[in-house]
Amino acid sequence: MCKVVACLWITFLTDLFQGADMALNNPEGSGNGYPQRRGWRSSCGKRRFKYSDLSLEIIKYLTSLSWVGLPEQLGVRRHLKTCVTYHEKFQLYDLGVNHPFRGDRFVKSKAFFDEKGLFQSTNVVLMEPKPASKDDLLKVHTEDYVNRIYRLAELKKPYDIDTPVSSRILEGARFIVGGVIAAGTAVFERRVNRAVALGGGFHHAGRSYGGGFCLFNDIAILIEHLREKSNLKRALVLDYDVHAGNGTSDIYYSDPGVLYISLHQDPRTIYPGRGFIHEIGSGEGEGYNVNIPLPMRTGEKAYLHALEEIFLPLAEEFKPELIIANGGSDAHFADHLGSLGLTAKGFFKISRTITAAAEKICGGKVVLLVGSGYNITVLPYCWYALAAGVAEPDLTQDVIEDFFPAPHDPWQNMKQVETVLKKLKTVLRKYWKSF
Repeated sequence: MCKVVACLWITFLTDLFQGADMALNNPEGSGNGYPQRRGWRSSCGKRRFKYSDLSLEIIKYLTSLSWVGLPEQLGVRRHLKTCVTYHEKFQLYDLGVNHPFRGDRFVKSKAFFDEKGLFQSTNVVLMEPKPASKDDLLKVHTEDYVNRIYRLAELKKPYDIDTPVSSRILEGARFIVGGVIAAGTAVFERRVNRAVALGGGFHHAGRSYGGGFCLFNDIAILIEHLREKSNLKRALVLDYDVHAGNGTSDIYYSDPGVLYISLHQDPRTIYPGRGFIHEIGSGEGEGYNVNIPLPMRTGEKAYLHALEEIFLPLAEEFKPELIIANGGSDAHFADHLGSLGLTAKGFFKISRTITAAAEKICGGKVVLLVGSGYNITVLPYCWYALAAGVAEPDLTQDVIEDFFPAPHDPWQNMKQVETVLKKLKTVLRKYWKSF
């Protein structure tokens, strides 16, 4: 009963107390945290309001809630916008001429989003983030590793053959990580419904190592930031990148508070050679590291079938407070570093599936990290499809364009995918009732 009446009273109480914090922290009376029965003088009138036992029970109920996301706790949904994080300094994360990861991806995608009217949509707000601090990086990475990257940046020396470092690259990385933190915080604090963090998804970076074009693991940094600042308990990470996220997997391999699910190309055929079915987690985290290795040239419908068969039931059973999805366009059939068979429409369906799951399970709280992709021609089309699937609820897949027509059957490799799913479900049955 209190919950129902509280929904009706919340506006009245906010006005009465000149804001919830004033009411709860500066009560007139005994100092026990609640107003005395003799009443309270409203700032908007001379009348005194008498409190019944029911009034006090409602106030006690309200004080038991977190003021962050209060309407959702009372069962009230607000219409909020989707934020997209972007900063012109993202393009500083440019790993060099002839490198697959160039900074122009951000400029070209932003221009394509503008052309499509995404930032003119009434559902979307553009957010310009601040750079992540060194303390933010240390929430996940060891001090020795962070200091090493800073030294390499000063010396302009590479971390490894694939991952160069310079002061410009470091600055770009910090802005991208800052964008992920800003996006996730805005969603979790309910200032926006959903968020798209452009450039994010550095999933190959572990606590004390980098590689695979990645210096700092922004996914883990966001999770640890929200754990520290907002008491996040359960996060689900869905990694839809063509490569397995060995860094994210390693960081949370024994952590039951993070369910990591990765759909990726068969690790026997692609970097980093990790992400097999048997890599299931360890200790308290056993069963919380889920890999779905897909055969080369897996078609779009077979891919989406795998997503629905594993991600959806696990998400419903785990009941995360937040879903973080990371990837980009490298699972597209025309990507230069991957060999899966998605189209731009397929990426739209992925983000729609994730968004629908979030709406059902965690009040819509989803952060989509979009950073990968190594065919600059198709990349803006795919990034737009992913972002629009989250940000534009009324958009249909018919308006999603692709630069190239799909060259093969969308059901390709369905039998092999079913074999993978059967093996995986046999393993998961030990840990999850859904299977």
